[in-house]
Amino acid sequence: MSRKAGRGRGTLVALLIALAWLVIGGLAGPYTGRLGEVTTNDNAAFLPADAEATRAQDLSELFVDRPTTPALVVYERTSGITDTDRQQIAADAAEIAELPGVVGPLPPPIPSADGQAVQLVVPIDDEQGEEIATVVANLRSVTGQERDGLTINVAGPAGLLADLIDVFSAVDGTLLLVTLCVVLLILLVVYRSPVLWIFPLLAAGMSFSLATTIVYLLADAEVLTLDGQAQGILTVLVFGAGTDYALLLVARYREELHRHDKPRSAMLAAWRGAAPAIAASAGTTIASLLCLLLSSLTSNQALGPVAAIGIAATLLVLLTLLPALLVLGGRWAFWPRRPQLDYAEPQTEHGIWGHVARFVARRARPVWLITTLALAALALGLTQLGATTLGESDLFTERTDSVAGQEAIARHFPAGTGSPAIIFTRQDTAEQVATVAEGLPAVVAVRPVTDSPTAGPGPDAAGGPDPTEPPKVVNGLVQLEVTLADLPDSDGAEQAVRELRVAVHAIPGADAVVGGVTAINVDTADASTRDRNVIIPVVLGVIAVILALLLRALIAPLLLIVTVLLSYGATLGLCALIFKHLLGFPGVDASFPLFAFVFLVALGIDYNIFLMSRIRQEAVKRGTRSGVLHGLVVTGGVITSAGIVLAATFSALAVLPLVVLIELGMAVAVGVLIDTIVVRSLLVPALTYDIGPKIWWPSRLARINGEREARHAE
Repeated sequence: MSRKAGRGRGTLVALLIALAWLVIGGLAGPYTGRLGEVTTNDNAAFLPADAEATRAQDLSELFVDRPTTPALVVYERTSGITDTDRQQIAADAAEIAELPGVVGPLPPPIPSADGQAVQLVVPIDDEQGEEIATVVANLRSVTGQERDGLTINVAGPAGLLADLIDVFSAVDGTLLLVTLCVVLLILLVVYRSPVLWIFPLLAAGMSFSLATTIVYLLADAEVLTLDGQAQGILTVLVFGAGTDYALLLVARYREELHRHDKPRSAMLAAWRGAAPAIAASAGTTIASLLCLLLSSLTSNQALGPVAAIGIAATLLVLLTLLPALLVLGGRWAFWPRRPQLDYAEPQTEHGIWGHVARFVARRARPVWLITTLALAALALGLTQLGATTLGESDLFTERTDSVAGQEAIARHFPAGTGSPAIIFTRQDTAEQVATVAEGLPAVVAVRPVTDSPTAGPGPDAAGGPDPTEPPKVVNGLVQLEVTLADLPDSDGAEQAVRELRVAVHAIPGADAVVGGVTAINVDTADASTRDRNVIIPVVLGVIAVILALLLRALIAPLLLIVTVLLSYGATLGLCALIFKHLLGFPGVDASFPLFAFVFLVALGIDYNIFLMSRIRQEAVKRGTRSGVLHGLVVTGGVITSAGIVLAATFSALAVLPLVVLIELGMAVAVGVLIDTIVVRSLLVPALTYDIGPKIWWPSRLARINGEREARHAE
């Protein structure tokens, strides 16, 4: 009677937990898929408050009634712009000026010196926010793309931002669908059951719903700033990590079903065995991600908490809802391969991982030496990485309208036209500052901003403020617009801005501040370099402390961190070769090394935690070297499956046609596979086996196992 009552209570508790999560899912459901409503993709919004470009942006608001972002409509006819074309451009300008969100009156169209192109500057109200994509879409519908040989493109900051928003709009749809399909396919292959895959997928879906709800509410309340990149990473991270944790728990549950007759008892044993490793893994990942709060860039500061919320939600759901679902499902959930009560050792012991374990035992030292040398050789590819700021034409994998427009502008106008560098200086030094700026080789023209609302083209037909008008003075300051010879997002333009800053800062009493689109890129790159140098050591320190507490040792955490660093270097080296020689990418964004490090180390250390925590459990019962082999056998299949899942989910980022996300997704996928197949399967077990009980120094386990193995040797 008591056994039946216990079984009934276990089922009732599982049912109540499942129903509670069903209610939570119902409350969270309306927020799922709405993150796009609270995202911003303007780089300037993420800059540090003390960055020079940020100060310039604040000063620019003093010189305008309404802050705007320009869209550049470029009309091109290689045989020469005709009178009919000019009439059509004038008609377009009149219609565009009436569009909602466009701040009129528009400046006159700017003809190119070669007569083959005309540029129309369209200021768009900054209050439109993410709706700028709608304004640009309306603008493009007015102009069209081609009229009897006249090619029309919409470029400039507004055009680029609209194209980015369109790309990230696929996160809630295409990326989510692809990620779900990838996880479903892998779960079917791993479990070979028409039923069991449902439970991990339901739990991962609930984790995603909970995480997106929390992030939406925080972003909507302006507690954190969310961009499309963080939104995409959140999707693949939750499903990837959630499936990983589910695989580990389900594998341990299946193992315990061979030893317990009741699913409830088997789950309690599995939970006690797997939950500490899962919690330690999630805690390490969360702590690593939260180190991004030390970043000087708001985008990085937001990504850390956003991703950490995703992992925390996943941990909560996977340790409560999934166990409840598995208990309710019982043994039949594993149909047609239902585990029987036979007290047998895990079946994986007789499979491939048994052979791997025996190989490691026979050749431990050669194995870790050869794998170390192989990883070090791959790390040599780091010389090909070339971290930089990707130009607009390099940002997308497809040729977008804004990219085509920028290329047309570069063909017929000074490349910096439409996105000038901006200098703010005192009125009494403005002329001297302008003279110094004009003397730089990369500067085409320097003009003051005037009170004229519709300034026409200057003598060189580059457009901009009329040089004959007196400069506009606000609070004793003058604004100068500097047209550069290079594209605003090119390396040449960034170098020109750096030289411009050095030159104008040297003028006594000028208090010059240099801003603009290129200056934003420069300050973002500098901030990324600073973040990398500060955050990476902090992440390593945090992980070392967590590992030391988990394993109650000092040597083991040190060796694990060294192996992860080696894996990180090998991953970036291999990816650098793939990006450059296979995919033809021009380089990586300045933020790439930091993001790759945080995700690779935080996620890569997971597999070492799963392995080493099980090895330590077995070492207490069997001794260190025997524990290494047994731990490798029983975790080999599940950790490999988990690595494949995480690699596949991050590879789903390739559906978004952005080089930055494709590179990050590929780096995480390659790094996870290296961690799973090489580091966790060969390097770490071989090192641990070769070192023996000393790996647990200074804990008692090192002494006890040392004495045990010494007696065994006698």
